[in-house]
Amino acid sequence: MTAAALLLALAQPFAGAGPAADCLALRHRGENIQADHCFLRLASAAEPWARAEGLWGLRRYREANEEFRRAVAERPRDPDRKVRWGRLLLERFNPGEAAELFQEALRVNPRHAAALVGLALVAANGFEQKAVELARRALEADPACVEARVLLARMALEDGDQERARAEAAAALELWGEALDAMAVLAAAEWIADREPGVWLERALRVNPRYGRIYAVGARFLVLNRRYADAVQLYRKALELDPALSDVRSELGINLMRLGRDEEARRQLERAYDEGHRDAPTVNALRLLDGANNFVLEKQGLLELKLHRKEAAVLGPYVRAEATRALTALQSKYRVRLEQPVRIELYPDHEDFAVRTLGMPGLGALGVTFERAVAMDSPSARKPGSFHWAATLWHELNHVVVLTRVNNRAPRWFVEGLAVWEESQASPEWGERLTPEILTAIREKKLLPAADLDRGFVRPSYPGQIVVSYYQAGKLCEFISREWGFEALLRMLDAFAARRSTSEAIREALGITGDEVDRRFLAWLEQSLRVPLEAFPTWRERMKRLAEAARAGRHEEIIREGPAVRDLYPEYTEAGSAYELLAAAHLAVGDKGAARAELERYARAGGRDPAWLRQLGELEREAGRTAEALAALRRWLYVDPMNEEVHRRLGDLLLEQGQAEEAMREYRAVLALGPTDLAAAHYALARACRAAGRIEEAKEQVLAALEAAPGYRPAQKLLLELNR
Repeated sequence: MTAAALLLALAQPFAGAGPAADCLALRHRGENIQADHCFLRLASAAEPWARAEGLWGLRRYREANEEFRRAVAERPRDPDRKVRWGRLLLERFNPGEAAELFQEALRVNPRHAAALVGLALVAANGFEQKAVELARRALEADPACVEARVLLARMALEDGDQERARAEAAAALELWGEALDAMAVLAAAEWIADREPGVWLERALRVNPRYGRIYAVGARFLVLNRRYADAVQLYRKALELDPALSDVRSELGINLMRLGRDEEARRQLERAYDEGHRDAPTVNALRLLDGANNFVLEKQGLLELKLHRKEAAVLGPYVRAEATRALTALQSKYRVRLEQPVRIELYPDHEDFAVRTLGMPGLGALGVTFERAVAMDSPSARKPGSFHWAATLWHELNHVVVLTRVNNRAPRWFVEGLAVWEESQASPEWGERLTPEILTAIREKKLLPAADLDRGFVRPSYPGQIVVSYYQAGKLCEFISREWGFEALLRMLDAFAARRSTSEAIREALGITGDEVDRRFLAWLEQSLRVPLEAFPTWRERMKRLAEAARAGRHEEIIREGPAVRDLYPEYTEAGSAYELLAAAHLAVGDKGAARAELERYARAGGRDPAWLRQLGELEREAGRTAEALAALRRWLYVDPMNEEVHRRLGDLLLEQGQAEEAMREYRAVLALGPTDLAAAHYALARACRAAGRIEEAKEQVLAALEAAPGYRPAQKLLLELNR
């Protein structure tokens, strides 16, 4: 075959690129100098589409964008031009406008395979289930569409279905023996399985000796499997082969950040930015690094706490105490000894936290774990009551311990399920709550088999499936522990560490098939939730009537009807629950005892509204139930720790009970929050210091109170007593 004929044959897979097909074929084989010359010729062509492709190939993106605009205006009914322009925009971080162009192309030709692939790529980058449907539609339109096959292979591997991923990638290679991206998926499958992908590496590098992206694809899949350190090694190899991969350099920087290597991360990210890779993850990661001075890093024993300066004095003592309690319990329970420090980072700005988690599926997240680092929202990043910071901390620290035991090798559903279950083990009030969307999914038989449960986290097929999957995974771990004991969960972990599949791990650890576990689990779950499952439609209608009665002030009706409505679905503690309506009605008619009892039920069921927990604390204290009042205030602290009032009330009650050291901690938190009445805050801390026998510290605080308000008589009196 002549050189011209060879080039023509190679260019066929790039035919949709029109004038750039030959140039892309050269770049595909790593013949970059020849490819650049080819693109340079196109850039000076007379035809706008040719110029657009040439400028794109030369990385002159803005000029290419303008030429595509001209090319499409010249032939507005040409779907190929719209698709190519859309692919440029997708590559340059503008998926919204890219999707519009793909849709325009489909309006011209509803069976345009490349347009369907473009939309599939947009959806796949957001881990949307419709990406699978779009890729399949592309194959129906063009059975020889290699890119659609590769995309299906990629998504199957993201879902943890290695068999299907390999089959789709092999089908792509049958269509085109030089499909490098298909080889990259097959290589990634080997790395995930802890095998060297020698045959695929060799085959890919024979086609293109500079094909560093094969390592980058493997790295991305390792990131999805929580193997960040391993991913960093592959990212480095990718850049050794092709230093021009600026997007890969950015991903390396972001993953170095996840491992706490901030200085090197900054170098990599700045270089990617300087090379023109200025997508949102790169820019936001650099911005987060620039704000590092806003945080303090406190090291103590096994813990490193990274907290915002404005919150460190308030949150530090509580986070450290809870993390210590969690790590002590979980290391013992899972028979793991952590040798390296665990870093915990809390972000008061949710967008800063989001930077740490970009590119991860299934995260509407409150927290995320990167091997030995936990990043999570600070309580101030969320509406008070919507976020239980201690439950989230236990959840993430369980990941640290469990992933250490299995060397980061376990399916997502099991790791998340154990963490959800451990929340409820730390406290029955903390676990994943049974929301109406979860209840509806169970009623409609939407739960996935255990072997497929990872898919519910990665690529949901209906709104809310991620939340449902968390709940299902937690309950499945609870069921296994109940039926076979906690040792069975440990046996499953060991099986996963040995690279067993979910079906194999279940058979080895439990002695039955996955299908049998699914059958028995569903029977147990439906029986344990029998009342709300059967009564859900009735509950919904009766709750509407109860809410109407509350709006009309018909308190006696609520008191009469409310308990029965509440007991139809006792797990429901969201805003406007029967618990709240009943408590409000009892208070309205002056029955504080009944209101207190209702709010106790609400708290035990996991209710978290700060206003109602505050009310419960007041009622318990008025009733002389000091221990219960303390418990209510501590519940309030778990959902609203940046509130001055909860610390002041808790400090007062602790001081009354002679728990002076604990009271000091609360009053220090009041001061750290910048109270309006500074003199009273210093005075309260002075009283606690005196009760703890810390006389000199008490004097310092009472003097600070008098400095804030020289005529403050309680402080004057206390100072005289201290001086005696």
